[in-house]
Amino acid sequence: MSTHELYTIPVEHRTWDVGMQGAARFTWEYDDGRDRLLSLYQKGKDKQWDATTRIDWSVEVDPHNALGLPVEVIPIYGTSQWDRIAGDQKAIDELTLHMTAWQFSQFLHGEQGAMICSSRIVESVPDLDSKFYAATQTMDEARHAETYARFLQEKIGLVYPINPYLKSLLDDTLTDSRWDMPYLGMQVLIEGLALAAFGLLRDLTSSTLPKQILAYVMQDEARHVAFGRMALKDYYAQLTSAERAEREDFVVEGCYLMRDRFQMEEVWQNLGFDVAACAEAVEQSEMFRAYQSLLFSRIVPCVKDIGLWGEKVQKAYADMGVLDMAGIDLSALMRADEDVAEQIDAEKAEIAASAVAVSETIAVGADH
Repeated sequence: MSTHELYTIPVEHRTWDVGMQGAARFTWEYDDGRDRLLSLYQKGKDKQWDATTRIDWSVEVDPHNALGLPVEVIPIYGTSQWDRIAGDQKAIDELTLHMTAWQFSQFLHGEQGAMICSSRIVESVPDLDSKFYAATQTMDEARHAETYARFLQEKIGLVYPINPYLKSLLDDTLTDSRWDMPYLGMQVLIEGLALAAFGLLRDLTSSTLPKQILAYVMQDEARHVAFGRMALKDYYAQLTSAERAEREDFVVEGCYLMRDRFQMEEVWQNLGFDVAACAEAVEQSEMFRAYQSLLFSRIVPCVKDIGLWGEKVQKAYADMGVLDMAGIDLSALMRADEDVAEQIDAEKAEIAASAVAVSETIAVGADH
């Protein structure tokens, strides 16, 4: 089956062609390298995994409530738009199905964007140690896109097109000729926001398969954000005031695009809701506001750490209500991401060992 048959909204069969600018850079220095970055590269090699074998795809998923979340988390819950479907379980099931399809579709499209951006970094970054690590990230992102595509195709059965806000930021990131912009647009903004979204769903969901997928993807993404921080912090310390101001403008514009990315306008429109009323309900929802602000928990401290912390950036974050997130310990969050993935692996191994022990006991009993 073609993925195009699963799209809820028709999409073009032709590719989206983005004209890329800038140079492909070779370096003849093969010995020089930053120890921290080479250590991250080694970790990237050591932590490669296979989505076919590490994830238990035999786990059943209810596509109408794939994440196992209560209806109260739906942003329009309790509003006049919710009253249209309250008490109609079939309509509620359809809405939750489309919300999950939309959310994981954006994860999927973002991962393809990350794969292209990281391959662009391999091409354009001047340092060999950065090229080495970005090469491992390109493989990571391919695996993530493979994973989300399989989840949508086999377990959900619906796919949404790329959100226009995400598409716009990807376009801005890839068409910029400066080698550091794929880092800034992808590693800091898109990946940072996605990492927070993955984490919220990973911690909220009671469903085994989505939890595995999100935890394993996050284990990789934590390294990717660390990579962007290392490379950009070194480079941005050398920028002129004018060059730094240009990147701060990009950060502000990108953050507003990312903030608006999660309003799910396509879902409301596709299911016949009043889009304007739903958008207003989403903006006024206390739960969604908390969710939206938490989405910036990975971006704000990273932007501050790499040195893009001028008045315009701080004002934008104050306007979004996320300025106080600048003090979050990113390293602690990333260690926790790794721990959750390893804990899931340990639990799976324990269950598998228990199943083997039961089978052996049964076999012994049968022999007697």
